[in-house]
Amino acid sequence: MNRSALRILAGLALGLIGGAVVSGRSFAGALLAISGPVGRLWLDALTMTVVPLVFSLLVTGILGAAQDARQDRVALRALLWFAALLCGGCLAAAASTTLLLHLWPVGDAAALRPVGAVPVIGGAGDWLGNIIPTNPIKAAAETAMVPLVVFALFFGFAAARVAPELQRALQTMFRAIAETMLVIVQWVLLVAPIGVFALAFGLGARAGSGAVAVLAQYVVIVACACLLIAVLAYVVVLVGGGLSPLRFAKAALPAQVVALSTQSSLATLPAMIEAAPALGVERNAAGIILPLAVSIFRAASAAANIAVALYLAAVYGVSPGIGMLVMGALVAAAVSLAAVGLPAQVSFFATIGPVCLALGVPVELLPLLLAVETIPDLFRTVGNVTADMAVMRLASAGDDRGDQRDAIDVAV
Repeated sequence: MNRSALRILAGLALGLIGGAVVSGRSFAGALLAISGPVGRLWLDALTMTVVPLVFSLLVTGILGAAQDARQDRVALRALLWFAALLCGGCLAAAASTTLLLHLWPVGDAAALRPVGAVPVIGGAGDWLGNIIPTNPIKAAAETAMVPLVVFALFFGFAAARVAPELQRALQTMFRAIAETMLVIVQWVLLVAPIGVFALAFGLGARAGSGAVAVLAQYVVIVACACLLIAVLAYVVVLVGGGLSPLRFAKAALPAQVVALSTQSSLATLPAMIEAAPALGVERNAAGIILPLAVSIFRAASAAANIAVALYLAAVYGVSPGIGMLVMGALVAAAVSLAAVGLPAQVSFFATIGPVCLALGVPVELLPLLLAVETIPDLFRTVGNVTADMAVMRLASAGDDRGDQRDAIDVAV
């Protein structure tokens, strides 16, 4: 755990303890009158970067992916698998998380909610009628993430069709916007321990020691979503890659151990490339697919993001319908591209915030979940790495050289 994460975790612990200690005392109201606005101010400073950051990163991510796809057919197959597995994984995570929260409801959810009205999530017809923004500027001003993400996708794919010099100009401009937003986010995160302390103080005063149990439940819920992606990787590599789960498990284990110890997909890249021959993949193909996968294919992270949003929805006592679950899952898959190259603390808010906003779920509790993200991040990394190796096998399965060299093996 790095020093910044430790400071944020300390702010969370001190806030929860302090809030629980003063809960019910005569001066608690005065302290909450101070901590509440401080926490809200810090959260607003973080939230103001979401729209320009996500839009810019989506556009630059699509442009970069389009350039890679034009350069190599293996890269194109990999990108198609990325899209299919991201959407499928997020949909599976949405369904499984909803079921798990039904079987294991959030404890004293009412005590966890910040003071204010409980949000009302619209039906499928509400969001379907507004999925195409008639005014993208208005959608951005209102933080309407679904139409904004749709517009960003249209914009990015259209930008990939214009002249190369114009593509480079757009990529430079949006990259500059994204980098500027990241500087602001880093400034805001410098005082994250204070903001998290202020928010945790209010939570501790409302929920007392019960807040710890709820945070522990959150960790389990998100870890389950990540493990689901790892399990699905074994299934798809059998069905789509013709490789037995046992052989895949043997080849993937060293990389999974590295992922668990480093919490970094990038640091695990050499171990994944080393596992390529055992998976029947040429090193040249692995050298194309895996860097792409590490950069833009974060299947477990995307699944975890929709799980976080649904957990917060449960805290606020709302139950999204099937249409809303599908919409939230697709938004989670799309904005996972926005995590490209971002530090963990930045990507946590930049990718989960839009999913929450798309579902109409407030983001006040997100910073508190960020403080305990170190544990779920272990499962995120292992799930991402397992999915990366699965898609390496899938994307290379159509390679003629690989087909001649490696017959389908389902018996080992």
